[in-house]
Amino acid sequence: MVNMSSPTKKKILLLLEAGVALGFTYSPKQQIRIIKNLANSWRFVDKKYLYRVVREFKHNRLVDYKEVPDGTIQIILSELGKKRILKYNLEEMKIKLPDKWDKKWRVVMFDIPEKKRKGRDALREKIKELGFYEMQKSVFIFPFECRDEIDFIVEFFQLRPYVRYAEATNLTNEAQLKIHFGLK
Repeated sequence: MVNMSSPTKKKILLLLEAGVALGFTYSPKQQIRIIKNLANSWRFVDKKYLYRVVREFKHNRLVDYKEVPDGTIQIILSELGKKRILKYNLEEMKIKLPDKWDKKWRVVMFDIPEKKRKGRDALREKIKELGFYEMQKSVFIFPFECRDEIDFIVEFFQLRPYVRYAEATNLTNEAQLKIHFGLK
């Protein structure tokens, strides 16, 4: 399995996911054309290292090769590579905090069966990491818009039938929550 602790390897996968064209050819003329058309992000990746990483990705089925009519070999992200990207998106996820609070509480509630314990534990840890306040074992509160992030997490861990999201304007112990989140 590919060791993905290298930020450069993550960057290469993320650039592939973003649709940045990456092609390899043995023709110097074609190489020059490709390099001229590369996105700025690719220019800072050592070429030898890039080739080695792409071969490693191919060996681990994160990417596939596809020959195009002009003789260039295109590197495309495989389904396994796309799943890896989702994992990185999850690891890097942060909720953007607005300048002003809209006075709504976001409530995430779940009742996840024991057979999905790993997903339940991962969900709980991720929303704690994002800054949610744990009201009860399976009820978490956050003061800012976060529905997209919660939907992404729920889909990633395949927990859609077990998780509920709500917005509330009035909660008991609201003063305690405002203090916790530093709200006025």
